[in-house]
Amino acid sequence: MSEMYTHRPVLLDECIEALNIRPEGIYLDGTLGRAGHSREIARRLSGSGKLICVDRDQAALDAAQERLGEWMDRVTLVHSNFDRVSEILDELGIAGVDGMLFDLGVSSPQLDDGSRGFSYMADAPLDMRMDRSEGLTAADVVNTWSQEELRRILFQYGEERYAPLIAAAIVRRREERPIETTLELVDIIKGAMPARALKEKQHPAKRSFQAIRIAVNDELSSVDRMLQGAVPKLNKGGRLAVITFHSLEDRIVKTGLGEFAKGCICPPDFPVCVCGRTPDVKLVNKKPILPSPQEIEENPRARSAKLRVAEKLK
Repeated sequence: MSEMYTHRPVLLDECIEALNIRPEGIYLDGTLGRAGHSREIARRLSGSGKLICVDRDQAALDAAQERLGEWMDRVTLVHSNFDRVSEILDELGIAGVDGMLFDLGVSSPQLDDGSRGFSYMADAPLDMRMDRSEGLTAADVVNTWSQEELRRILFQYGEERYAPLIAAAIVRRREERPIETTLELVDIIKGAMPARALKEKQHPAKRSFQAIRIAVNDELSSVDRMLQGAVPKLNKGGRLAVITFHSLEDRIVKTGLGEFAKGCICPPDFPVCVCGRTPDVKLVNKKPILPSPQEIEENPRARSAKLRVAEKLK
C-alpha cells in the first residue's frame, strides 16, 4: 500500500465533523500538504460543491493532481500562502465560503525530505523555505542576523532557554567562515549547551530549528493575517477550523478567535451599549479539541496538536 493511502492526517475525523460539510458548499483547505484532509472534504462534495486547496509548496500541489484525481472536477489548486486567503478568494471571484481548514503543522514530506534543510537529523544546505520561490533562507538568518535578533527568535519562537549561549556561539563560528549546512549548525548548538541539556530526551537542536523555521517562513505573522482574512470571508453558519502544533501559534489563534467572538466593548459601568458591536463568530468549543491517546500512539507527531473551531454568526 502506498504512503498516500496509509498517511492519516492529524485529527481527521474531528476536522471533518467540525466543518459540518454540505455537499453543495464551497470549502477551502489553506494548507493542502499531503491532501489527507482535502481528500475527505472533496469526496463529501457533490458535483456542484467546490474545494479550493492552497499551499506554498509547489511539490504539494503537483502531488495533489494524483491524490485528488477522481475529484479534480470540483477542486481548484492555488500556489500561494494561506495568509492571502482573502485575496485568493477575491481573485477566484468567490464572495464567501462555507468552511475553511488550516493545519499549521509543517507537512511530513517537507520534514522527511532531508534536502529541504528542515531536519536536524540529515545533512543538507540550510534552507527551510516552505515556498522555494521565496528569498530568505535559514542560511541567511544564521549568517546575517544580529546576535540579539538570533537570541530573540531562539527564545521567543523556540522557547529555548539557552538562546543567549547558542546565539553567541553562532556569531563566533560565522566570523571564521559561513555556516552552510544543517549538521554544522547542530554541532554549534550542541557545543553551546551545558552537558546536562544534552542528556534531555528531546534532540538538543529541536527548539532552535523550530525557531529558525518560523522566522524563515514568517509563520506567526502569517497565522494572524490568515485569521483576519478568513473570518470575514465565511458565509453565515460557515466554520473555521485551525490545527496548531505549538503554544505560540495556539495563543495567536485563541486570542484572534476570542476577539472575533467578543460582543460589546463598552466600559462595564456604561448603563447601555453605545458601541453597537456584536460578535462575528461563536466558539464551537471553549477548549481546544485534542487527539485521542490512540491517535498519539499511531502518530507521535499528533501529540502537540490542538484544534480550535469557530462558526460565523452573520
